Amino acid sequence: MTELRQRAVREPDAPPEDKESESEVKVDGETASDTESRAEAVPLSTSADDTPEVLNRALSNLSSRWKNWWVRGILTLAMIAFFFIIIYLGPMVLMIIVMCVQIKCFHEIITIGYNVYHSYDLPWFRTLSWYFLLCVNYFFYGETVTDYFFTLVQREEPLRILSKYHRFISFTLYLIGFCMFVLSLVKKHYRLQFYMFGWTHVTLLIVVTQSHLVIHNLFEGMIWFIVPISCVICNDIMAYMFGFFFGRTPLIKLSPKKTWEGFIGGFFATVVFGLLLSYVMSGYRCFVCPVEYNNDTNSFTVDCEPSDLFRLQEYNIPEVIRSVIGLTTVWMYPFQIHSIALSTFASLIGPFGGFFASGFKRAFKIKDFANTIPGHGGIMDRFDCQYLMATFVNVYIASFIRGPNPSKLIQQFLTLRPDQQLHIFNTLRSHLADKGMLTAGTEDE
Repeated sequence: MTELRQRAVREPDAPPEDKESESEVKVDGETASDTESRAEAVPLSTSADDTPEVLNRALSNLSSRWKNWWVRGILTLAMIAFFFIIIYLGPMVLMIIVMCVQIKCFHEIITIGYNVYHSYDLPWFRTLSWYFLLCVNYFFYGETVTDYFFTLVQREEPLRILSKYHRFISFTLYLIGFCMFVLSLVKKHYRLQFYMFGWTHVTLLIVVTQSHLVIHNLFEGMIWFIVPISCVICNDIMAYMFGFFFGRTPLIKLSPKKTWEGFIGGFFATVVFGLLLSYVMSGYRCFVCPVEYNNDTNSFTVDCEPSDLFRLQEYNIPEVIRSVIGLTTVWMYPFQIHSIALSTFASLIGPFGGFFASGFKRAFKIKDFANTIPGHGGIMDRFDCQYLMATFVNVYIASFIRGPNPSKLIQQFLTLRPDQQLHIFNTLRSHLADKGMLTAGTEDE
C-alpha cells in the first residue's frame, strides 16, 4: 500500500507557523488533512449509461434531454405497475419487499464507504457492517413479532423464551460486534476506522429504523402505507414534469435541475392527487382495516368494521370558497382531511430528503448511489424521500389518530403474576362500577 505524502503550501508573505499548526493534530502518524486527501484521492465510479439497448436504438434520434425524459417515463410506468402488483399480492409480500429495499439501500450506502476507503485494506469493515445490520433487524423485528403475533409467540415455547429475553439477546449480539470492532483496530488507521464505524451506524439509523416504521404504518392499515408512498411518487413525477416543461427558476444549489415551477406545481398536483386517491381507497375495507394476524388460519386478515375515519360525513364549506364553487356542503371521508396533511408534507418537506441525498452524492462526487434502475440510479435514489415520509406518518398516527392499543395492554396484563392480574381485575371492576357501567348482578357474576 503506497502512502500519500502531505506537502505544506504557504503563501510567500505568510508568517511562519508553529510546529503544531504545521502538522495539524497528529493522531498515530496521520493528520486530518491526510484523511481528507486520501479520501478524495480514491476515485469513485461514476454512473455509466445503463439504458437497455432496445431503448437506446428506439430513442437514438432524440436529443439527450428528450431521450432521458422517455427513459425515465417508461421505467417509471414499469415501477408503478410493479407497485400495483405487490399491493394486490397482500401485506405479507409488501413486508418482504420493504425488507429487500432496506437491504439494497444499506448495500448501496455501505459500498460507497467501502469504495472510498478500500485502499486502506481495513479488516472486517464490510463483515461488521452486515453483522450490525443483522443485529438491528433482529432487535426491531423481534419487537414487532412480539407486538403483533403475541398469541403465536405464547403458544410456542422457543418463541416465548426468545420474546422474554429479546432485548438482552439483542444487546449481547451488539456487544459481540462492538468487541469485534475494537479488536479490528489497526495502528495508524484508528481515525478512519472510527469514521467507518460511525458511517455504518448512521446508515443503520437512516435505513433500518425508517423501514421498520414503514411496516408499522402498514399494520395500521394499507391505506396508511399506500397513500403516503403514492403522494411521494406523485410529487416526484409531477415536479419533474412541471420543471421539465415550465422550469426556469433554480430552486436549490444542491440540485441545479430542481426549479421553483416544478416545486410549486408538484405541490398542488400532489394535494389534489392525495384527495382523490384517499376518496377511492376509503371505500374499501381491505385498505382501511388494520392488518392483523389470524391464529386460527395462520394468515393475515384485513377485515373489520370501518371506523368513523373512513365513513362519509357532511362538512360545511367556508364562506370564501362557497362563493367560488357554489356549494354549501360537501360529503367527504375524514381521512381525506388527513390526506391533505400527508400530501403537503410529501410536497414541501419530503423533497428535502432528496436534497440531503444530493448533498451526500456531491460530497463523494457521484451521480447516483448505484445503477440499479436505468434513468433513475439506485434504489436509494428512489427512496430517499420515502424514508423521511415514513417517519412523519408514524409520528402523525401516534399523535393524531391512534390512542392506547388495547391488544398491547392485554398482552402486558397476561405476562403479569396471577396476584397482579387479580389486583388489576378488582381495580378495573371497582372503577367500572363507580362509573355505573356494571350493575350489581354483573359484579356478583
